[in-house]
Amino acid sequence: MARQIGKKLRGPTAIEFDKPLLTDGREDLMGMLTAGAGKFLLLAITSVSVIMTILIFVFIVKEAWPFLTGGRIVKLFSSTRWYPTATPAEFGMLALLAGSVYVTAGALVIAVPLGLLAAVFLSDIVSFRLRQVIKPIIELLAAIPSVAYGFFAVLVLAPWLQRHLGLPTGTNALNASIILAVMIVPTIISISEDALTAAGNNLRAGSYALGATRAETLLKVIMPAARSGIFAAIILGTMRAVGETMVVWMASGNAAQIPTPWWDITQSVRTITATIAAEMGESVRDSDHYHCLFALGLVLLVFTFVLNLLGEYFLAKVRHMQGTAS
Repeated sequence: MARQIGKKLRGPTAIEFDKPLLTDGREDLMGMLTAGAGKFLLLAITSVSVIMTILIFVFIVKEAWPFLTGGRIVKLFSSTRWYPTATPAEFGMLALLAGSVYVTAGALVIAVPLGLLAAVFLSDIVSFRLRQVIKPIIELLAAIPSVAYGFFAVLVLAPWLQRHLGLPTGTNALNASIILAVMIVPTIISISEDALTAAGNNLRAGSYALGATRAETLLKVIMPAARSGIFAAIILGTMRAVGETMVVWMASGNAAQIPTPWWDITQSVRTITATIAAEMGESVRDSDHYHCLFALGLVLLVFTFVLNLLGEYFLAKVRHMQGTAS
């Protein structure tokens, strides 16, 4: 009886397996070919996005090159006069660049404090069960189409600003900034909350053990430890705001000017993205106007590329912190 039980515990012997323990040369070759084909297929699929990015960059540079080499690049970055259809035409992107800065900075001023407060609330104050309900709902804001935000800005927010603030027009930099803030808040909340959670309970417990209050722990221990993730959240939110087209096209007023005085965000502005979207379909192919619009796109591409590198740098720090905490 003991022998039978021991045999069952040991399991089947090698001679009872259908497949031999050693493979022959043909099976080794087929295994190597299958593994190599699988790796090649995965490499090809992964390389598609890289190749597409390179091709887009090359295409934009190719189309912008005739304008950049025409001796007008200095005036492009120094002039505020954007009159592409005038005679003679004037291509100055300084007012367009200022418009992008105005709406992006305004959105960050609104979204960053709200996003950080909401992230702290989700990570350290609310219960885990309630956080699992609130966070997905907040992230759903990022799934709303931008044209829906644009309609809200034009039909609801713009009349409200005119009626309650006495503005001559409700489509201005303030309107676009408020809507952009709502659009980038989910990104800031989600990434910041992940970074604050990744700080771990050890830091919190140690701070509490030293007599710190919850506010002191959050402000002096947890948030400094999660600063890389918070910076990454702000950078990714900035990228979303800079690259947004439809909302700023509908809500900013589309006036190619620098507000006077400079701090008056209730005036209409025009962004680079809105200019490209509005004028690309009307420009004559291979004209100066056509190539200048691609030069504007190249400026945006380089700026967002630099922001993306910074975001990846800070996100890598967050992943390292998460791995250390685990």
